Order: sequence, then structure tokens, then C-alpha cells
Amino acid sequence: MAIIERPSTTPAVAGSAPSFVGPADAYGAFRRPVTSRGWRSWVFTVDHKKLGIMYGVVAFCFFLVGGLEALLIRTQLAAPDNTVLSAGTYNQMFTMHATTMIFLFVMPMVSGFANYMVPLQIGARDVAFPRLNAFGFWCFLVGGIFLNTSWFLGGAADGGWFMYQPNASHLFSPSHGVDYWALGVQITGIASLTGAINLIVTIINMRAPGMTMWKMPIFTWMVLVVQFLLVFSLPVITVALFLLTFSRVFGGQFFNVQAGADPLLWQHLFWIFGHPEVYILILPSFGIVSEVLPVFSRKPLFGYKFVAFSGAAIGFVGFGVWAHHMFASGLGPLSVAVFSVGTMMIAIPTGVKIINWTLTMWGGKLRFTTAMLFAIGLVIEFTIGGLSGVTHAVSPSDTQQTDTYYIVAHFHYVLFGGAIFGLFAGFYYWWPKIFGKLLNERIGKWNFWLMVIGMNLTFGPMHMIGLQGQPRRMVVWPQNLTGDGLFNLGFWNKVATVGSYILGLGVLTFVWNVTRTHLLRKGEVAPLDPWDARTLEWMTSNPPKEHNFDAIPTVHEVDEFFHRKYEEVETDHGVRLVKTRSAEEILADQEAHADAHIHMPSPSYWPVVLAVGLVIVAYGVIYSVLLAVVGALITLGASFAWALEPSTADPSDFDPPAGTPGKELANV
Repeated sequence: MAIIERPSTTPAVAGSAPSFVGPADAYGAFRRPVTSRGWRSWVFTVDHKKLGIMYGVVAFCFFLVGGLEALLIRTQLAAPDNTVLSAGTYNQMFTMHATTMIFLFVMPMVSGFANYMVPLQIGARDVAFPRLNAFGFWCFLVGGIFLNTSWFLGGAADGGWFMYQPNASHLFSPSHGVDYWALGVQITGIASLTGAINLIVTIINMRAPGMTMWKMPIFTWMVLVVQFLLVFSLPVITVALFLLTFSRVFGGQFFNVQAGADPLLWQHLFWIFGHPEVYILILPSFGIVSEVLPVFSRKPLFGYKFVAFSGAAIGFVGFGVWAHHMFASGLGPLSVAVFSVGTMMIAIPTGVKIINWTLTMWGGKLRFTTAMLFAIGLVIEFTIGGLSGVTHAVSPSDTQQTDTYYIVAHFHYVLFGGAIFGLFAGFYYWWPKIFGKLLNERIGKWNFWLMVIGMNLTFGPMHMIGLQGQPRRMVVWPQNLTGDGLFNLGFWNKVATVGSYILGLGVLTFVWNVTRTHLLRKGEVAPLDPWDARTLEWMTSNPPKEHNFDAIPTVHEVDEFFHRKYEEVETDHGVRLVKTRSAEEILADQEAHADAHIHMPSPSYWPVVLAVGLVIVAYGVIYSVLLAVVGALITLGASFAWALEPSTADPSDFDPPAGTPGKELANV
């Protein structure tokens, strides 16, 4: 949705925020809501920053839900023959834990960071398609709620997050839990797919003048790679979920051996999506670490182009290794050999990143802030997880490890020690930019050490109990396997359970840090440039204005903001960097040369209505054709209303802040 501005009779004030006042001839039944304050300013917003915050808040709430599910799992396994959870509830718990953490926490939290930071990092005012951006968020929210309502409507999904066939068929899972899972993941997948298209167009078309691809921040690079992974992998899982839904709801026979079908079709479709999904989860955290380490090492990122290329290489090769999840399924020696080699190859670009991060820190003036600690933690923990992952490239070893707790240990080191540690580094690094306040560093260090100790105590022992033979998805382990002989499952399961509670305490420490900073109002107001940062997002106020930049910057260097602050000066001891300008002076210069015409999109409520219509369709597919028809009509009507939405908003709905000059905005 492009925006053009017709000049108002009120003279523009340099640096002032644009108002949302439209001409009086643009109203009607579908008039746009426009408000600068109150709940409507959030529910109807298309501002990429507000949507980024909402993504983050909702995703973190789901993180707490997924963490509670994990604690229940570990409590069940704390003692032999335990009865905290029944077998059926346990199956639902581990299925929903994985689904929540992957689809409802890491992916949307990454979307939150990408939505908020990418336009700022590339010098843009917003994303390419603001209403589509809002639609993606509401699809994620209603899809996540829909998934979790299954707990109260007959039971949640119980087939594992990969939902293998025939385990997820009616024969083995007669409740509606799997139906909720298939339809809920479809809806959240719509959010990811629309967001991917939006961010690709934004990054390719809306970069600031002078910002070539080789001058983009690494976080933006990794986000771009991830969006292409989503565009190419999500249609595959969409087909698989379509087949699953039709098999369960309409009697399809896509995976029924007796009807001539093959259950391995599901595995191929799922893992063609599922393995790129691992990199969809981890690459944005790699980008965050690549932003944090140079800032707190006081050095440029070592091998910038190698880091960018290695991210693209990981994404490309990641599409050719899916069958290493299927070595135990009887693929044949040729297929196993090919995918073994592919799995070994993908370790090369990953190793390149680790080397570049290490050399970035080497010889730097390190500052061990909380963000830096989490970034270093990612490098170490991900390396451990990567080393255990390489063992799966050796098919005889993988065959022994498949479906044991060794696999659980591996992917938690990769995803928790990698993806989630990277996200926490981003929390502490970008918090002052997003909210204008600093999180407490002392509490932050407690947060880090509790999480790193808890993580290693939880997942480290799983390597040992996995190699001793404890299967995944094992609801109880018997008392007679707890001796000092070959199987000593008792001790290490207890250690893992204790570690999980320490890890949970670490997460609660972060919650306390946020509560103390904002709700108790004890947070320190952040200076404009608290970390002496390097990239464009720090050239704006904290938090940024609605239009981001008063004047769109022209980019000359990779670390543009850093080079505007520092100049190379020759001295008797060689060339050294000298700070010649402060962040405040750079921002003041922007305000003094503010653009005369600032174009911003108007809010809209149709993305909300359209997303709700999809959920009604999903409930109808499970329970009632009539309900599905009602949802389809709402979805269709909202789509047409979106297309026919008036070009401007009703000024009577707008309550401008004091001192804001009036401007007339029109959409074309």
C-alpha cells in the first residue's frame, strides 16, 4: 500500500511526526480507523514497530506456556514409574511443547525482531506491505490460540511435532487433537509465508540510497536468507498438512498402505520442510550474534562477506540433507550415502561462522555485558550441539542414536543454546532501542548464568541416557534399570529434572528484570547510543519515531552509523579512530534536514477480521460444515473489503497530539 501526501496549509515542522488526517470525502461503510492512542492504535495498527512488539509479547507468552509443558515432562521423568502425567497426557505434552516452542515462540519472536529492526537497519520508513504485515501477526495470534484451545475441547495433538503416519491417523489418535494441530499450523504458516514475501520485497526494494547488498547489516542478511527458506519450504508442509487434514476429516487414503499409499510420503514431505526449518530458527540468531559481537568487541565483524555467504550456503545446502532424519526408515545404501555426505558438507559454512565470530573477539576490547554473554554462550553451546550433530552424518552411528535421548540432547543444544540464547542476546541489546530503557545488567547476568547452568544440567545428561538406550517419548523408566550396571537412568534423569527447574528460574529472572524495569518503573532511561553501536537503527531516537527517520540516510559504509561517529586520524603511533561526533549530534543533524514529505500508511481493521474468519473456517472443518461456510463468507467478505477500503481515514476518529501539524494522507 503506497502512500502519497498532499501538502497541508499548515507548514511542516522539521522532525515532527506525520499526522493521519484524511479528506472528508473518503468515508463510507468501510472507512479506515485512525487513532493515535488507546487500544485501537494497537489492534488496527499497521506500524511495523508496534507489530514487532506485539509479535514479541505474544511469542514470549507462548514461550512461558511451552516452558511449563517442559517442566511437566521433566517432573514426570524425575523418578521411576512416575504418575504425574498419564501416558495420554504425556504424549500431548511433548507434542505441544515442541509445537509451541518452534511454531509459536522462536519463529514469531524472530518475526518480531525482523519486523521491528529490518526497516530501521536498511533506512526505510516501514515494510513494503503494511496491511499484509498486520494480517500476518493476527494469523499467528489466532492460530496459536486455536491450537491451544484443543486442550479444552477433547485433548491436544499427541503424535509428536513431526506427526508421523500412521501414528497420527484416526486409528491411533481418535480425538480431534491432530486436526487442531494440522489446521493451526496451516494458519500460523500463512503468517510466516506472508511475512516472508513482505520482508523479501522490503529488503530488496526499500534500502536507503547507497546501501548495496554488501552494505546491509548481517542480521538483515540472515533475515533475507530465512525468508527465502520460508518461501520454498512452507508450500511443502502446506501440501503435507492438506493431505493429513483430508485423510482425517474427509476419509482420504494418502498414507494408507492397504489402499496402495506409502506412509513414508509424509516423512519426505515433512522433512523437506523440517530440516530447512532448523535453519529458519537458528540463522536469525546467528545474525543477532553477528551484530552484538562487533559492538562489544570494539571491532568490525571479521570476514563480513564470508559470514553473509556462509549464511546463504547454509540455507542452500539445508535443502539437500532432509533424509538424514530417515536413515532408519530403509531408504537404501545409495540414498543414505548421498545424504550423509550432504550432512557433512553443511558443517563447513557453519564452521566458517564460528571461526569468524572467534576472530572478531580475538584482540578486541571485550565488554562483558549481558548481551555479550548470551552471544558468547551461543557460540559455545551451538558448537557443542553441532559436534553431536555431525555424528548423525555417519549412518551406522545415526541408526543407533535415532529415537533416543541423544537426539533430544543434540537439537536442544542447537536450538536452545543456539536460537534462544541468540534471541536473549537480542533482548538485552535492542531493548533500549525498542522501549527507551535499559534492562538491569546485574539481574541480566543472573539471568544468563542461571540459564546456561540450567541448560547444560538439563540437556548434557541426555547425551548419556540416550547412549545408554533411553528412548525418546518414554513416559516412564522402570525401577529395575536404575542400578549401577549398564543402565543408570535414575541419576541422570534426576540431574536433568533439577537442571530444568534452574533453567526455568533463569527465564523467570528475565521476567523479573522486565517487570522491575517497566511495571515498577525502576529502569534506567537509555541514552541515545548506550552501546556505541554500528548500524543504522541506532541513528534514530529511543524508541524511534513513527516514521523512523526524519531524513532517509545515505549509506557509504557497512557500519554506517559507526563511521559517522569516528574518523581515522594519523598520529605518531599510526592511524587511530577518533570520535568526532556524538549520536545526539547526528540525530540533531537529521532533524535539521528533515524530509518535507513523509508518507505513512493508515491503520486498518480488515486484517483482524480476515484472520478471525480463517479460524472460524478451521473450527467448521472439525465440527460443522455450516460453521465453515460462515467462516468462508467472513474471509471472502473481509478480502473484498480490504481491496475496496477507502484510500484515507475519517478525521473524526483522529485525536492528534498537541502541537502536531496537520497533513493529509492518501493511499493509492
